[in-house]
Amino acid sequence: MEEMEEELKCPVCGSFYREPIILPCSHNLCQACARNILVQTPESESPQSRRASGSGVSDYDYLDLDKMSLYSEADSGYGSYGGFASAPTTPCQKSPNGVRVFPPAMPPPATHLSPALAPVPRNSCITCPQCHRSLILDDRGLRGFPKNRVLEGVIDRYQQSKAAALKCQLCEKAPKEATVMCEQCDVFYCDPCRLRCHPPRGPLAKHRLVPPAQGRVSRRLSPRKVSTCTDHELENHSMYCVQCKMPVCYQCLEEGKHSSHEVKALGAMWKLHKSQLSQALNGLSDRAKEAKEFLVQLRTMVQQIQENSVEFEACLVAQCDALIDALNRRKAQLLARVNKEHEHKLKVVRDQISHCTVKLRQTTGLMEYCLEVIKENDPSGFLQISDALIRRVHLTEDQWGKGTLTPRMTTDFDLSLDNSPLLQSIHQLDFVQMKVQPRNCDALHFQNTKASSPVPATPILQLEECCTHNNSATLSWKQPPLSTVPAEGYILELDDGNGGQFREVYVGKETMCTVDGLHFNSTYNARIKAFNKTGVSQYSKTLVLQTSEVAWFAFDPGSAHSDIIFSNDNLTVTCSSYDDRVVLGKTGFSKGVHYWELTVDRYDNHPDPAFGVARIDVMKDVMLGKDDKAWAITEGGITKGATIGVLLDLNRKTLTFFINDEQQGPIAFENVEGMFFPAVSLNRNVQVTLHTGLPVPDFYSSRASIA
Repeated sequence: MEEMEEELKCPVCGSFYREPIILPCSHNLCQACARNILVQTPESESPQSRRASGSGVSDYDYLDLDKMSLYSEADSGYGSYGGFASAPTTPCQKSPNGVRVFPPAMPPPATHLSPALAPVPRNSCITCPQCHRSLILDDRGLRGFPKNRVLEGVIDRYQQSKAAALKCQLCEKAPKEATVMCEQCDVFYCDPCRLRCHPPRGPLAKHRLVPPAQGRVSRRLSPRKVSTCTDHELENHSMYCVQCKMPVCYQCLEEGKHSSHEVKALGAMWKLHKSQLSQALNGLSDRAKEAKEFLVQLRTMVQQIQENSVEFEACLVAQCDALIDALNRRKAQLLARVNKEHEHKLKVVRDQISHCTVKLRQTTGLMEYCLEVIKENDPSGFLQISDALIRRVHLTEDQWGKGTLTPRMTTDFDLSLDNSPLLQSIHQLDFVQMKVQPRNCDALHFQNTKASSPVPATPILQLEECCTHNNSATLSWKQPPLSTVPAEGYILELDDGNGGQFREVYVGKETMCTVDGLHFNSTYNARIKAFNKTGVSQYSKTLVLQTSEVAWFAFDPGSAHSDIIFSNDNLTVTCSSYDDRVVLGKTGFSKGVHYWELTVDRYDNHPDPAFGVARIDVMKDVMLGKDDKAWAITEGGITKGATIGVLLDLNRKTLTFFINDEQQGPIAFENVEGMFFPAVSLNRNVQVTLHTGLPVPDFYSSRASIA
């Protein structure tokens, strides 16, 4: 409820609204504050003089407003008023809420009437201190504005909920705590004031005195006054004008300006607008929830930035200490750069936290205010403010949707220290940005200012560190020892394994690279070149690489179903579920002839394990072969201790199965093309062990050579 307090305070006096009235722009003012900010306009600019002259709306009625009358001038006498050519300028002041307040042009005349009832000067103009829209009052003055009884009710409940104890209303100095309340007088008394002002005799003897808490409840439950029409003060509101969007009385429909307008029942429109406001609040509530979660995320980011900063500084110091003495002169500057980046990230996140907190507080206050308004049982009073509230709710929701819930800063320090330049280039040492920073983040990037630098020397492949494993190849290289031109990066190229054209497989600053996914039993040629801003070097000597003839691999925990249980260095698998689950091998095949075997270690209660090959995106929670992404054998002599052989011939595009070294029928599948992974499906009644690195059976090799 505390966040709603801003909604309940007058923008002029900064206190809770007292007798609030509703301006045509849907904003509220205390009636006394509205009188205080009236400005008298020139006689020639009054609504009466304009009607008499027949000139219509003058040009300077719309000097700096939105060029549209808030109400039809012909209907109500209200019109937009932006400024007066001949009116003297008066200094504006600021209210406690920070909005501009325009004082009256002259002091109000002395009168014995209350400020609310005293007549206003002729040709008075009032400017809304929130939206700065102006209008000229008609003959009714401030009485022409409807009173916001719903807002009064909400303020009543709010103040009662905040009051710690009820105070006596008749104590002259420091009010004492009230002990009773008179229901007839509607006054709270302490004991001395009750004996002095409300003696239990005479006409007052019949008054009913109750405890203060009970009196507060009876006050809250007392019926509110029925609203009356502002044009016909003796008539109650009975209908709702759809065109003017305001409650009207019977007399307005018979002889007033609403006689030709479309009207609807007051109760029906009350329910409709309550429903619309409730629906709008649902969307805003979701935004507020997201904003709270977003604030938690931002606060977590602050801690992560602190931790990452400490870690990054430690790495930076370790690198600098490993360099020669010349690098130590640069260390302080690098640390300063890191600290600057650290402070920048914290500033961006903290600024966003502050902005989002204020916005969330305003949103929550509006939500609580709308919820209290919905609780009101006064249809007429509700309909006077419902349209404006619905618009505000939609506008606030739209403001949350314009990227406000996206972090403006990352938590990572995407910086890497480049320690490769030679000693004579130490003064050019700086951070190298490794990732693209989001907006509002200063880029830290190394720039070489030497425009005349030559191309780097040809890199040298380090043969002792180059090797192959299965279908992967690792290559390492370095710059020549006497080279004085630094390289900004390297380009590694490989052919297709059949003597075809070279293609780029790596571009970057590192001097070592591992290339995966090559064909088994194939010969590749590799070469490397360096580059900088000036150009590229010559290619290095070509290195010939031979991949493994047979594949050594294990089962892949990363792609397997979560119910699969691994052991024996991921060569043995079983399952924790009674349902079939799929596990794939870690190596995929797209070329050549490959053979592997699986032995059945446990086989209980006649399960149905399946063995074969599958695509990487095969379904993992059904038996192998149930979808179009797998090819498998599921029956035929499989028992405990059996050995199942799988022969995948991608040269002939066939798949063949063996059980205990005997081929199971003819070729099981033909026209097998693409990338395939060894696959098994099993449940908890089965355990199998994988055997790889096996040669193709001799009889199949001889048959293939004959074919």
